[in-house]
Amino acid sequence: MSNKCVITGTDTDIGKTVFSAMLMLALNKQASDPACYWKPVQSGVEGGVDTRTVQKLTALPNEQFIKEQYILTEPLSPHRAAELDNVEIDIDTLEIPDIPGPLLIEGAGGLNVPLTRATLFIDVFEIWDLPVILCARTGLGTINHTLLSVEALRKRKIPLHGIAFIGDDNPDNMRTIEEFSGVKILGRLPRLDALNSETLSKAFDDNFNLGDFIS
Repeated sequence: MSNKCVITGTDTDIGKTVFSAMLMLALNKQASDPACYWKPVQSGVEGGVDTRTVQKLTALPNEQFIKEQYILTEPLSPHRAAELDNVEIDIDTLEIPDIPGPLLIEGAGGLNVPLTRATLFIDVFEIWDLPVILCARTGLGTINHTLLSVEALRKRKIPLHGIAFIGDDNPDNMRTIEEFSGVKILGRLPRLDALNSETLSKAFDDNFNLGDFIS
């Protein structure tokens, strides 16, 4: 995998941020240069922004977290949140940071979330042409949502590195998605009683293979 990738989901509240924190910790242990995290567009600030959540979960230094390009007040689709804040999102400003080490870029919501009235997040992913890790639920509805997301990525020829499941074990759903999509299943992040750097590192070691995430 490229040392830069996009973390997206089949829907909102999938668990992309927690997954990003877990992967940050894993990559940071093996990379010669520090892994960095960037969430270019943050919608909703009540309870804190996702960048700070990842920093808290990983306990990694400030310099490994790149400032958001846009922070919008309301927890809505970015296009609407920006309108309410009287902010105009210019997609030309969403340039991939030039850093030497691994970079995880977290999207907002799913692939077809509008950034503006004319641009979806998947449009930006197509421009970036970076490998995508698709985060998916394990429960009811995930087969439809995940296969639709895979189809959307393939239609635009966006490289899909693999699918990471998040939630309770559901072997048949995961098997069915793998068989229909032909996409590599990277692993499953289970529900954790406590979220911190230790539990996330153990979850990665128990459920994922570092070799699937490094070149």
